[in-house]
Amino acid sequence: MATRTDAPTRREQILKEAARLFAERGFHGVGVDEIGAAVGISGPGLYRHFAGKDAMLAELLVGISEQLLRGAKRRLAEADGSSGADVLDSLIEGHIDFALDDRPLITLHDRELDRLRDSDRKLVRQLQRQYVELWVEVVREVYPALAEPTARSAVHSVFGLLNSTPHLGRPGSLPGRAVTAELLHRMARGAFGAAGE
Repeated sequence: MATRTDAPTRREQILKEAARLFAERGFHGVGVDEIGAAVGISGPGLYRHFAGKDAMLAELLVGISEQLLRGAKRRLAEADGSSGADVLDSLIEGHIDFALDDRPLITLHDRELDRLRDSDRKLVRQLQRQYVELWVEVVREVYPALAEPTARSAVHSVFGLLNSTPHLGRPGSLPGRAVTAELLHRMARGAFGAAGE
């Protein structure tokens, strides 16, 4: 998604437009014809790629949870031998990339998670717990005085901060991606530092 440089597949195009439309108008406010029109195919043509809107929603929400966890594990593996602070910075950078590049998915998660089938919702929660635990381990390495429950609360608080990007205004109204990313990074490190005092 955000980190790929090759052309997106038709399936990825459909998911991107579905996420945007669902975030703008709500899951029930969007029809398959509108999603199809956004990618230049007929609504019924979407059924060659997905069983329906429910399948799109599940793939979007499960997919982003998998992507975040996979990305965090990759960053940890690549950071072998790096300081805990460098690893934490890398995790923060990865989450900021998501928060700035996949803003509709944050809105979608907040509004529509309860629409998933129980099994898909449980999978999203399981993936999210694993993602949080990776962060908690790193945060406790950087701030060893933090008790585990406090570190976990700090991680969730920083996620809340970073995931506030849908409320920052339209992408064109932000001061620029690099400036926004740097601001979010400083605020996240400041929040962890305050928790670790």
